[in-house]
Amino acid sequence: MTDTMTDKASPLFLERRSYRQRRLMDAARLLPVLAALLWLVPLLWPRSAAQAEAAGAATVTSSSAILYIFGVWTLLAVIAFVLSLTMDIKPDTPTDRGL
Repeated sequence: MTDTMTDKASPLFLERRSYRQRRLMDAARLLPVLAALLWLVPLLWPRSAAQAEAAGAATVTSSSAILYIFGVWTLLAVIAFVLSLTMDIKPDTPTDRGL
């Protein structure tokens, strides 16, 4: 009974290359979540001088908020570009195209 179970079981460890490719794909899948979280940060900033004074913080000008939004956008574009360069999407096994 145990012989048939070991024949069908998958290997315990993955190859280093396929493991890294899966982690890179996971990072690419989480990039939109990171983008949403970073773009929601300005909602936490005080909106008026009274709110900023109550919180003990300085007011945020709209020019600095725009710079933050475009800075986050640029950072996410660079991260996506680096991930796309490092991911190898070629299959590990050759495919039979003629059959």
